[in-house]
Amino acid sequence: MLASLGDPHEGFDSLHIGGTNGKGSTAALADSVLRQSGLRTGLYTSPHLQTFAERVRIGGTPAEKRLLEECAEDVLPLAEREDASFFESATVLAFEAFRRARCDTVVAEVGLGGRLDATNVLRPRVTVITSVDMDHANYLGDTLEDIAAEKAGILKPGVPAIAGPLESGPLEVVRARAREVRAPLDIWGRDLDANDVRVDASGTRFSFRSAGWADGLAAHTRLMGVHQSVNAALAIRAVERVDWGVDAKDIVSGLSLADWPGRFETISACGGSWVLDMAHNPAAIRALTEVLQRVHAPRPHVFLVAILGDKPWDQMLGPLSAVGSHLVLTIAPSSPVDRRWDVAEALDASAGENTEVVEDFGSALHRARELAGPGTVIVTGSAHTVGDARAFLENDNERSW
Repeated sequence: MLASLGDPHEGFDSLHIGGTNGKGSTAALADSVLRQSGLRTGLYTSPHLQTFAERVRIGGTPAEKRLLEECAEDVLPLAEREDASFFESATVLAFEAFRRARCDTVVAEVGLGGRLDATNVLRPRVTVITSVDMDHANYLGDTLEDIAAEKAGILKPGVPAIAGPLESGPLEVVRARAREVRAPLDIWGRDLDANDVRVDASGTRFSFRSAGWADGLAAHTRLMGVHQSVNAALAIRAVERVDWGVDAKDIVSGLSLADWPGRFETISACGGSWVLDMAHNPAAIRALTEVLQRVHAPRPHVFLVAILGDKPWDQMLGPLSAVGSHLVLTIAPSSPVDRRWDVAEALDASAGENTEVVEDFGSALHRARELAGPGTVIVTGSAHTVGDARAFLENDNERSW
């Protein structure tokens, strides 16, 4: 498909980011820094929360409808010819849109895995693996080492690579792949790290250290959580590894201006406080609960939860129940019917007095708000859950609950 369009993905520099968690945030942070340096950037991420255009950002803004429609006119016949998947078609469309928009540099997030992901056609200037945890085991393997091997498939011959904080087994897999393709590899804790991390309602402050900043670089991002200091540090090191003309001022301002909806996004709507976080696996749930304990959101904390059925929801509900006063289990309307969880089964498994089921999503939002009162409703479980909640809250914000 790309060849039929004249290989649009070879018309710009790129930064390729994979990993289990954190890759979207790292991509958004890197994109913001590159934009501050004066580059015209493209940002390709997935999934979207509310509109497809969120996946294809140009200069920090979702692509214009007309551009996407014009690209789709050329891509859809190719997709039909090749019997391409939705993600393959979306990736080709995005790369063609970036070419037509004359982007200098594209930051691309891996969709699933890495080795066989559609984005792996890129020839990047630098690659990043943010993390390795259990997720998509039915596709990637049932051990961390197997999953790491798939993630490490994005490493390219001679292209600098950066590995985030990985356990010893996955790290050795990544190191072996880097040696195989002779890719210079920066390792978290040895070549870069984030120190003096402070998290509060304004975001996350930390000191970044690398070979280029031996004495540390003080930075701040509005994204909240210790894990976001890691993502920001990986973004800094990624742009630092390539001569993109980025200086300290660009880094500091780019990080501070970066916005990434659905990642501990705090809003005030419908008469109360809300946190929207698309945590969709156990590691992300742990990060969410850690941030909650640091930022002192108004109590009580009521969780509205809708998780896809192929996720390990049995490992995700316990940590939420431990820190929340109540859990409301529901089904996100936009979630694929064949992937929806059985909320009755989840309720039986949780066996908690503080857990109830309200299948209708709008009613579940109302119920969670009622239970939280002056406290905070935390909406989580998937991108579908957060996207649907944003749409409901935007439409209902003028009403009094």
